[in-house]
Amino acid sequence: MLYVIMALLPTSLFGIYNFGIRALILILVTIASCVASEWIFNKIVHKKNSIDDLSAVVTGLLLALNLPASLPWWEAVIGGVFAIVIVKMMFGGLGQNFMNPALGARCFLLLAFTGPMTSFTFDGVSSATPLAVIKGGELYSDTMAMFTGRIAGTIGETSVIALLIGAIFLILMGVIDLRIPGTYILTFVVFIVLFGGHLTSGDLGQFVVQEVCGGGLILGAFFMATDYVTSPIT
Repeated sequence: MLYVIMALLPTSLFGIYNFGIRALILILVTIASCVASEWIFNKIVHKKNSIDDLSAVVTGLLLALNLPASLPWWEAVIGGVFAIVIVKMMFGGLGQNFMNPALGARCFLLLAFTGPMTSFTFDGVSSATPLAVIKGGELYSDTMAMFTGRIAGTIGETSVIALLIGAIFLILMGVIDLRIPGTYILTFVVFIVLFGGHLTSGDLGQFVVQEVCGGGLILGAFFMATDYVTSPIT
């Protein structure tokens, strides 16, 4: 868990740089709500304190990185409580959850607060994400900006460079291997090639690169699909 936290630091710091103090507040509030929820739940049900395993910190950090920086802090708190109490602790705690708690909470927030969860601001201006532009049938104007992360999106999904730095660290430390994220990304690319027919063949390469660099694909592939509890074992 400590290695995962360290691996998420580059994209967290970039998210704070990219979106400002609101991103930092959201990260701190979400982590605090997850840790507090686990501590309080254990107290209520008279279970041994489990916050020392840092899994609640990881859940809070991953959840925050999946949120737009403009989301109200109290909605992030609700998401943290849902992730820990409903998805994790109600099913038996670490190792027993049926899905990734951070992703479960993100789905819940997307249904409960659709407007704020799909509103993205960059440089103080509300703007469409690159994937929204691509969905409209056009290529995004600046592929390099998508790779570096100077685009609209959630706090932790924008910078492919920062995410890959963390991913390489996890691979070198033996925490994850390439089988799951590699299969995940390769499958994605195959389907993009098969069903990206609304663009001309000359645009296909750039289209695939932008789809891979846009949204939470890299964050999901290396930091969520590889979750020990919910990832495939065969």
